[in-house]
Amino acid sequence: MKKGLITGIDGFTGKHLQSYLEKNSFEVYGTSLEKEEKNIFQCDITQKEDIKRVLKEIKPEYIIHLAAISFAAESNITPYYNVNVIGTTNLLEAINELNIQPKKTIIASSATVYGSQEKNILFEELCPNPLNHYGISKLAKEQVAKSFFEKLNIIITRPFNYTGLYQEEHFLIPKIVKHFKEKKKVIELGNLEVEREFNDVEFVCEAYKRLLLSDISGEIINIASGRGIKLLDVIKIMEEIAQYKIEIKINPKFVRKNEISSLTGSNKKLFELVGKIPQKEFKETLKSMYEA
Repeated sequence: MKKGLITGIDGFTGKHLQSYLEKNSFEVYGTSLEKEEKNIFQCDITQKEDIKRVLKEIKPEYIIHLAAISFAAESNITPYYNVNVIGTTNLLEAINELNIQPKKTIIASSATVYGSQEKNILFEELCPNPLNHYGISKLAKEQVAKSFFEKLNIIITRPFNYTGLYQEEHFLIPKIVKHFKEKKKVIELGNLEVEREFNDVEFVCEAYKRLLLSDISGEIINIASGRGIKLLDVIKIMEEIAQYKIEIKINPKFVRKNEISSLTGSNKKLFELVGKIPQKEFKETLKSMYEA
């Protein structure tokens, strides 16, 4: 059994990744801000001594750092920097100071670091240009991780949008699915022409598993499929699944300033390094969420 640690294990991605890795011969431990139970340690990553306590106890061979402020529309900007930047600094300093030397540490960043680019497909060599505090904090997090490249076997990942069962309802796709499950007649949305990747969370879990077990380090890698889907197309698919049409109202509050019109990623580097990763059709993902 390979011993792995997932920070933020009780989040959407952490729950799926824990199950996925356990099915692939990992003994999985995790940190949670709020709870402590079997194999899960209560830990505030903004406190380095908290992280040190957990690392001393577990001595993980593999680490995936997911703990973060993950909702880009939070109005209070301070947690972005406290958790995403200071928390990451604390984790990497703690690993280094304890001389644990895990086989691999994955630092989850975000595709939002690209910001607005004059490209339809975003690839890793582009100069980041984040447009909000969420993206800026993620880029700062990357810079912190890069400063440890010579000390630790680190991969920085930039996941593009993904979804699946149990994602919080303030995120876009779960919100849409909930409206259809509850047979709502009207839904309020923002820009219907925005195009995003909406990958299945299992696609992301498989990518993380392969990267953990690879001999890759010191790299920044998109977790992307290049499969762009417009918001209006999501509605059309859900209307087909639920067998009724919903009225769409554009709410100006949901139209973000500096909205990025297209955000899809190049999967070339990822697939060259770990092989092509298949995923289910997006309709299957939506259907599983609708029928849950």
